[in-house]
Amino acid sequence: MKVLVIGSGGREHALAWKLTQSPQVQMVYVAPGNAGVALDKNLQVLPLTDIVALREWAQSNDIGLTVVGPEAPLAAGVVDEFRAHGLRIFGPTKAAAQLESSKAFSKAFMQRHHIPTAAYQVFEDAKAAHEYVDAQGAPIVVKADGLAAGKGVVVATSKQEAHEAIDHMLAPDHTGIQHAGGKARVVIEEFLDGEEASFMVVAHGQVAVPLATSQDHKRLLDGDQGPNTGGMGAYSPAPVVTPEIHARVMREVIQPTLKGMESDGIPYTGFLYAGLMIGKQGQIKVLEFNCRMGDPETQPILIRLKSDLLALLLAATEPEPSQLSKTELEWDRRVALGVVMAAHGYPGTVRRGDVIHGLKADKPDAMVFHAATAMQSAEIVTSGGRVLCATALGDTVRQAQAHAYELIDAIHFDGAQVRRDIGHRGVKR
Repeated sequence: MKVLVIGSGGREHALAWKLTQSPQVQMVYVAPGNAGVALDKNLQVLPLTDIVALREWAQSNDIGLTVVGPEAPLAAGVVDEFRAHGLRIFGPTKAAAQLESSKAFSKAFMQRHHIPTAAYQVFEDAKAAHEYVDAQGAPIVVKADGLAAGKGVVVATSKQEAHEAIDHMLAPDHTGIQHAGGKARVVIEEFLDGEEASFMVVAHGQVAVPLATSQDHKRLLDGDQGPNTGGMGAYSPAPVVTPEIHARVMREVIQPTLKGMESDGIPYTGFLYAGLMIGKQGQIKVLEFNCRMGDPETQPILIRLKSDLLALLLAATEPEPSQLSKTELEWDRRVALGVVMAAHGYPGTVRRGDVIHGLKADKPDAMVFHAATAMQSAEIVTSGGRVLCATALGDTVRQAQAHAYELIDAIHFDGAQVRRDIGHRGVKR
């Protein structure tokens, strides 16, 4: 079978890499891909991003399954386009993807279906938003309503910081946010204290198969300091998600979400990612939903997956969900940890074109996944914010951490930014 993966980041490189391990796969194409994809003899770059062009190419080239990596094509309706022409594609429809593409939609959905989440208000008017912050005080959380590549959330530790975030997100000419419904809106939430975890499932209707748990590191700097990013590293499994909490998340979050989507007339198929805040007493609240796998959580999760990913996704795209309900996944019992190397200027204005040195053949139990990389005159150069994710397995968090940083320390490019404490919570536990 020929498979198409849509996207260009580390998540898509990891998905494509894992799909090639299926005995059913003939070739995996990645659109538009990156330098890591181009260098892999089992993968092929497809330089297309337009949804209709991708659909036409998939029809002409007998693609048996398409897997959508990032959120933007989902929000743009790529699944609807492919399905309308009888093509098999894994991901939620444009309507279902509102769980991620509009935080206002997501919060109203959670409130309506009694899914635990932070108290919130939605504002289009900056004056009203500022007055709300003044009344509530800080810390407080300000979120852009639309897609913002993982950088549309400000955890404001002061009212001044919250006011600045409101002005930034409601600016009419803000280029970093795809405003949901074309309107600039902010969601302002109560601050939740606790430990974050990423909980992802493969869903089809009301059937959900959980993936391994993971924990992301959003802040740019060691000690969880600095600005929020799309993620500077992750590890799997997340010890904070105990077996009891895992069962509760499935019961109190995942199942009500899938049941609610179906009852609202928007049945859900695809990866469903619940970003959780787990309180010190074990309380669970949903920070946000994503309609795709997280990046960089995908990399450590998939390096631990021993089951056939293609078989899993084919089961999730059958007409009836019953095939997926029979699926059981096998996982490597070891810990996996991934460390991101980011470009100069990230998460702000990024410098591109820095030559990357020290990339070597991947070792057993370790892999450097490419994200924002490109080929330029036979050299690999940076082409965006998060450039690489060095991912490794180990018997403990500390061992996986050591192996991942060995990979990182061999790679160099000007202006590289790396956190040195990925996995610190797991090490402390």
